[in-house]
Amino acid sequence: MQSHLLLLVLFAFFVSLVFALLSKDDVKEQLRFGALLLAGFIAAAIVLGWLMYPFPL
Repeated sequence: MQSHLLLLVLFAFFVSLVFALLSKDDVKEQLRFGALLLAGFIAAAIVLGWLMYPFPL
């Protein structure tokens, strides 16, 4: 696998899935919470990556 973005989305999906299943009891709440977590993880990673881009290694 060469795509870091694909790996990021895959990791965020599984973490969101586990957190949603552990924290909410109702299936509808689990889906909503999991989707919000997934979107938040992906957005935060992209924004942080974009902010760190100008800094040299």
